[in-house]
Amino acid sequence: MSFALNEIEATAKKATRGACYPWGLAEEAAKATRWLCAQGLDGVAILAPALTQPSSPKAPLMICTCFLDRAYALPQSKTATEVKLAPGMSPLMLLPFVAMAARQIGSVLTLSCAEASATTDGSGLCLTGTFPDTAASVSVSLGGTLTTPLVQTSRATPAPDSWAELNRLAHRTYAPATEESRLRGAGAGLSDND
Repeated sequence: MSFALNEIEATAKKATRGACYPWGLAEEAAKATRWLCAQGLDGVAILAPALTQPSSPKAPLMICTCFLDRAYALPQSKTATEVKLAPGMSPLMLLPFVAMAARQIGSVLTLSCAEASATTDGSGLCLTGTFPDTAASVSVSLGGTLTTPLVQTSRATPAPDSWAELNRLAHRTYAPATEESRLRGAGAGLSDND
């Protein structure tokens, strides 16, 4: 099933809150998921496993936002910056945060891992090779060329099991219906006139 990017972003935000992450991280995760989907990647399938790990300094979302917080130092770095990933973390989870950093510092950045690399200026993305599902670390360096950027999309077709997982987590944020809430106007109340 295909979803608009707004719906992907909203569900990702609710799911991240449902996984007990604070609002700021939920907003960052939602933007990251939307960005991945706009590039034609399955951002939902990349976010879902990251939300199974409890919120801690070594959680994937914390690693990604810490990288983004330190992006200002990238232009002064003479060598590639190594980013240690959480166990079981997809290197592609870091990619939208690298894109945000590229926009922030106004430079092209390249994320490299094994035989794969991704180059972005913050909006366009070029991928070379195949990224592994998990990695212990990746390197991020200044520079690179956006030779043939991926075609951006306005809709996404996430893997059904990953989409179901995000919706399951999002349900944790909903208040349960009560008779009192219905009587005060939530839902159809006493008369269902649809």
